[in-house]
Amino acid sequence: MSTVPVPQLPPFRVTLFYGPEPVAGDPTRLACVFNVKKRSWKGGVQIAVEVSAAQAAQLYEMLTFGEWIEACLAEVPVEERPTYAQRAHEVLVQELCLMKLTLALESNMQQDNTTLPADAFAGELARTVEQEAERIKSNILRELDIHAG
Repeated sequence: MSTVPVPQLPPFRVTLFYGPEPVAGDPTRLACVFNVKKRSWKGGVQIAVEVSAAQAAQLYEMLTFGEWIEACLAEVPVEERPTYAQRAHEVLVQELCLMKLTLALESNMQQDNTTLPADAFAGELARTVEQEAERIKSNILRELDIHAG
């Protein structure tokens, strides 16, 4: 009798609810809200994940995002580039927020509706972005339906 390995299910199901949007009362922070459900939890929770403009700018530079997205949009009609560029920035912030949320979930986050403030996991996020730069860019291109080569 042969055994077929059963794929390991991820412990959390994470879905983007909305964002990025400016945080009320502080236009220097953006937030994405995610629905999070752990298999052992009775229900899901909503977690708002904040990123400061300064932190986003630092990570943007780390990824050489401006030059990269400009090169990727070279084949897009000129009149459509601003729309694509804006969407690329939104997806970048979503990716950053998702990475920060993943870091929090890996640290045994409790089952509560909560907010991860902009300064939470800042150093860890920078290291993760550096390690995952190609995956981030690939996800952005997939979302924009652009094939860069």
